Formats: sequence, C-alpha cells, structure tokens
Amino acid sequence: MAGADGSSKSADAAHDDEPEALVLQDLSVGYKDPLISNINKKIMPGELIAILGPSGIGKTTLLRTIAGLIRPLSGKVSHDYPTRSGIGYIPQRLGLIRHSTVRSNISIGARSRCSKFYPAFFPLSRELKNDVKSAMKSLNIDDIADEPVRILSGGQQRRVAIARTLIQKPRIILADEFLGELDKENVKSIITATKKVVDEIGATLIMVEHHEERAMKLADRIWRIEDNKLIEEGDSNQ
Repeated sequence: MAGADGSSKSADAAHDDEPEALVLQDLSVGYKDPLISNINKKIMPGELIAILGPSGIGKTTLLRTIAGLIRPLSGKVSHDYPTRSGIGYIPQRLGLIRHSTVRSNISIGARSRCSKFYPAFFPLSRELKNDVKSAMKSLNIDDIADEPVRILSGGQQRRVAIARTLIQKPRIILADEFLGELDKENVKSIITATKKVVDEIGATLIMVEHHEERAMKLADRIWRIEDNKLIEEGDSNQ
C-alpha cells in the first residue's frame, strides 16, 4: 500500500488508528527459550490469517500466547476484546467434556455470552437455546445433539468443538488445525459456517494449517515461521 509520499506501507502500519486491532508488539514466545522472536504485527477485524510451518516450530505456542494461555517471554499482546467471550480458541485436542452430550458441550460456549454472575445451573435463554440449535444445524451435528461426545468419531468431535467456539461470537477465533480429521465435504461446511460468523460480527480468524494449498485459497494473509522468525508473505517491510 502506498503512502501519501509514494512510499510503501505494510498492512500492519496501515491501520494505526483502528481501535479494535489485535497488536503483537516486540513479542517473543516459547517456554524456557524463544521459539519465535521479535513479532510485530497488527491484525484487523475480519481478516483470515493462516500460519504455516513444520511441527514443533512454535505455531501452537503462538496461538496459545495470543489466547492468554501462555505468558510471553517478552513483548505483549494488546486488544480490547471482552474477557469472557472476546477470544474463541479451538485447540488441537479440542477440550470437550467427553461424558456430556453434544448439546451440553456447545451450551458451554453459549454461556460465555451470559453475565459472569449468571448461575451455571440456570437454563439458557430462548435466544441462546435457538443459537445452539442453529450452530448444530450449520455443522451437521443436530442429529446427534443428545449423544455423549465420547462415542463420536474424531471428525464429529471436531465439529462440536468448532460449534462451541463459534456460538460465543468471539471477536477473534484462534484455530489450531481445526480442519484436521475431516473429509472434503465436512471441510466445506465448516468453512462456510465459520465464514458466516466472521462476516456477521467482523471477527478475525487466525488458523494453524498444515494443508498449504488450502491455506492459500482461504487466507487473506499467510504467516510462515522460519528460523525463529515470523515471516509474512508479501510484506516487503520485514
């Protein structure tokens, strides 16, 4: 993008005045030693970003740091999203309650939209119950609504986890290989459902994706992790 003086601006610098951006500033992530260092990125509402790179290079650690589950080694993650429902995280291992039903697991996501003072044993409002039904239908799991999660296939469990996150209507969705274990038809339905939520509420999706060709088709921005650095394709200011 060209500036007023004809010079080039990166996508990150183009929206400095936007209040709802997610900002990664001088960020280093890892555990004892950094896996990725000196990350400086601004992510805007509605963007779809895919993170590529081999296993063990820090993709999941970066997502977990953005989600607030891991403290940065240095730098910071800044945003003004709501604490309870602002960030939706779909982990690789899904985090479902295996003895509970599909409906119950998705209802947990719906409850994040209630006040923190709303008792857990109180029933959901009619609106939230309808949203649970819609989420199940959009992901083709309404016919197994009352089945316990433990008896479902890996692909079915993944759809439950995605529905649980989407029903939060988060401002940002962090998805760790959320299209894994799914056949082509299910991938299509999940992408459709996810994009619908993203479009409706102006959410951002950051996804770890092992399928490079699929990432290229879906994403607005591609991040690669190489030599402990986050490289964005097409950004000449790195």
